[in-house]
Amino acid sequence: MESLQEICQYLNPNTRLDLKAVALENVLSVTGTTEGRELLLKLPDLLTQLIALTQESSAAISKDAALALINITADEAGASAFLLISETQPEDGKYNYNLIHVCISCIMDKESILADPCCMILSNMTRPQHLVDRVIALIETSGYTWDSIVAAFTAKHYNNSGANLHYLGPVFSNLSQSPHVRRYLMDKERSVIQRLLPFTEYAGSLVRRGGIAGTLKNCCFDVQNHEWLLSPEVDILSYLLLPLAGPEEFDDEDNDKLPTSLQYLSETKQREPDLDIRIILLEALAQLCATRKGREILRTQNTYIILREYHKWEQDKNALLTCENVVDILIRTEEEIGLDNLKDIEVPSEYTEKFHKMDQDFINST
Repeated sequence: MESLQEICQYLNPNTRLDLKAVALENVLSVTGTTEGRELLLKLPDLLTQLIALTQESSAAISKDAALALINITADEAGASAFLLISETQPEDGKYNYNLIHVCISCIMDKESILADPCCMILSNMTRPQHLVDRVIALIETSGYTWDSIVAAFTAKHYNNSGANLHYLGPVFSNLSQSPHVRRYLMDKERSVIQRLLPFTEYAGSLVRRGGIAGTLKNCCFDVQNHEWLLSPEVDILSYLLLPLAGPEEFDDEDNDKLPTSLQYLSETKQREPDLDIRIILLEALAQLCATRKGREILRTQNTYIILREYHKWEQDKNALLTCENVVDILIRTEEEIGLDNLKDIEVPSEYTEKFHKMDQDFINST
């Protein structure tokens, strides 16, 4: 602890560049362990200095500071500490100590070399659900609109320094835990969600694909938007099913019932290779089954045959169970289901525990 406190004096703005660089390298190495990060959290002045160092003109120093921030914010305690600093520490004229504002500014700066590290910091800081609304409040005072942030993410080549902004995908996924952000994403006048949909098939980045899959799943929790999401205006079903579809051939009658983008797929068509993303997509479909109108649309568009073939292919038991939960609903008649909205069902806690145990037994069975 004493050695870290001594290092603090070499991180000041007026310190010689070479000394500052060595001191920062030491701090960065400390962030590589849980114990080290816990020690750093006891030094709020050092944390504040790290935010200032991301704004240094030296690329080596600003990058090392950003890497240290990524490591520290990966822990919930670190994310909370930097969020508190961002909310309470005033600017001093030269440096901005609001880390959320600094990150958004770097992401939106087309020349910034810190755009990608700043996306990772925001991804870390928005992961704990109880911090999301506070981060949103700071983003909305950053001077940048949601529209401009989405435009940067969806642009083919936004950053001129080689940043790809892929980690904005998980940021959107985390932020869409908030009803406030979901209202923006599903604003029928803005066509925001429609711009995100194609990234469920983005081959260039698993992080981007997964982030957008998570965002779509969160949007599917709002049952009042199900009919709109499933309408031709959005066509969310096509984008949830396509990654789960393989090269199987169907007869003309079955093909004609499928969404256009799933008809007569190439024999080289491959399914989503990442297990976690496959499960997220299946969970989104399960949410869309909550309402009668949603179930009817999924049946009409032949969701069952895609899931039937997917089930034959899938090896993971968690994914199989999630798939079966969707299929079990779709193959029932509405008379058998007997409810318009499945979320209205109140399941006694003893049954919830019993069903959970049955699921775990299935997953753990050989």
